[in-house]
Amino acid sequence: MPSGSGSRRRRPRRAGPRLTVVLVSSSSSDEEGGEEEEEEEEESEGPRRRGGGGGEARVSATEGKAVVSGGEAEGPNLPSCPICMLAWTADGAHRVSCIPCGHVYGRYCLERWLLQCGKKKAPCPQCGKRYKENNIINLYVPEIAVPNNDLETQVLLLREKNESLEKQQAKLLEEIKEHKRQIMLHQNVIYESTSKKQKMTELTSDGTPDAEPIASLTEDIDHRNLCSFVLQNEFLVDGARVMGIDASSQVILTSGRGPGVGAEHILTKISMFARQGMQKIDLPPDTKAIRDICILPRGHAVFASLGRKLSLFSMATNNVVLQYNLPAPGWSCSGDHTSSTHLYTGLQNGMLLVFDIRQTSAPLHCMMGLSTHPVHTIRSAVDGSGSRKVFSASSIGPCIWDVDGGEDSSNVQVWALFRPNLLSGMENQGVCISLACAPPSSDLLVASYRPKVELPDDSATPQAITPQSPAPTGSGKLGHHTLLRRAATTSFAKDQTCSGNVSDLRMSKSAIIPCGGNQHLFAYGDESLYGVRTWRLPSFQTYTDLRPHRQPILDLRFAESSTGERYLGCLSAEKLQVFTVR
Repeated sequence: MPSGSGSRRRRPRRAGPRLTVVLVSSSSSDEEGGEEEEEEEEESEGPRRRGGGGGEARVSATEGKAVVSGGEAEGPNLPSCPICMLAWTADGAHRVSCIPCGHVYGRYCLERWLLQCGKKKAPCPQCGKRYKENNIINLYVPEIAVPNNDLETQVLLLREKNESLEKQQAKLLEEIKEHKRQIMLHQNVIYESTSKKQKMTELTSDGTPDAEPIASLTEDIDHRNLCSFVLQNEFLVDGARVMGIDASSQVILTSGRGPGVGAEHILTKISMFARQGMQKIDLPPDTKAIRDICILPRGHAVFASLGRKLSLFSMATNNVVLQYNLPAPGWSCSGDHTSSTHLYTGLQNGMLLVFDIRQTSAPLHCMMGLSTHPVHTIRSAVDGSGSRKVFSASSIGPCIWDVDGGEDSSNVQVWALFRPNLLSGMENQGVCISLACAPPSSDLLVASYRPKVELPDDSATPQAITPQSPAPTGSGKLGHHTLLRRAATTSFAKDQTCSGNVSDLRMSKSAIIPCGGNQHLFAYGDESLYGVRTWRLPSFQTYTDLRPHRQPILDLRFAESSTGERYLGCLSAEKLQVFTVR
């Protein structure tokens, strides 16, 4: 036998395809024996198909003809039949099928290819390995997805366009912030110039060096050296509603809803003397809106939130290190001047809870209030005898709690009997919206009130109802501030009262600022000014008005460090101002 013929007979024994076909075939041995001759006769065509030669295989597709070149067929990963180039289906005549070599085609095309070859076996149009009709395997798939290259290209283009627009938006937001900062600086210059002119005019007209000081933009100085306010910094804020000042670290915490629709509430950590020193901090899930922030010693802060949480926050790690579940939404919180482990929180249902951070499972004590109205302000203090007291305020007025009264008892029911006392003379004063305490002894208190909303009598005729007079200027209502002086260890006496424009919706914050020579100032965010007004105590003589905002003051805090630095911060929806108190 010629060597060429012997070479043809050795090649089938080395190739795997014919062995595979024999193993998976269900045909009889007689058929296999007869087919071997056919394979030998067609062996000369096999290398052409496998090698991608010029041989062509033609097959008629459904209602048309498709030409497939063995060497030019597209890759097997296309979602269409490589024979007819039409998309296969999940069922029917052209359902997706495969042959033992692993290549996938439409069943109709494989059957027509066998018929056109005129033999019981036909080579795979892509690799040349032979298959029989009973080797065709139906593939069962729930859905055939045919990707559209044009759509994919459009998606990629849209993604790139979206990324470009997001970058442009971020750049525009930065430019807007910078423009706002420039506008504020120009407004400050205008306000300073106007204030100085007004001051010179009044001094000239009065002809007395003792005239009342006029608020200056950068420094408000009393001629009797009572106190001065020097503006240190202004920050643009967005969505902040409450704040706390760490005077020792010169850091401010603010809280509010983050930017964007449906955003969660966040904390913002701000360095007092660095314009770019803002750090956004995500809060644990379900914290919700923070109602009050209190800065504690040793680098901690505590905040109460409407998500029924009291959280202890580490200023060093920017993490919540301890969180208590509350029976009702938290409205206020405070630390303890005599103990670094005790915390107090006032709830929406009028309760006062006492916590010890060494006991992490539950509150140490629970005490019921005089009403079920929210406790919007809470401050800890020490009286002349060294006993711990807690001052609180709800809409009914300021109260004092004796937290040392049941210290020897661990019975919760006994603690529940210790209810607060409403300070004498504070009955029926209106709706109490703020309480300021002079730290640390709280010998002076200032309670702020707005008038009660008088509901009309159903039996009265409409003509008998007298409409309320509008507020003089700006928004809000005409309310009043009342000074309370400590008369004894646990009692206070009502002193002077002055009127002021107060918010008709918010529970505003206020502060008592100690000055030299046992003098004090009272600071409050006046609604008619959209800024902070200060009064001398105890006379309530107007002292100075600090630089106004374009929106109402939402929070006001005074803080003093252990080394004597004193700061006053005021927050509105647009900006945060930080003053050094001298």
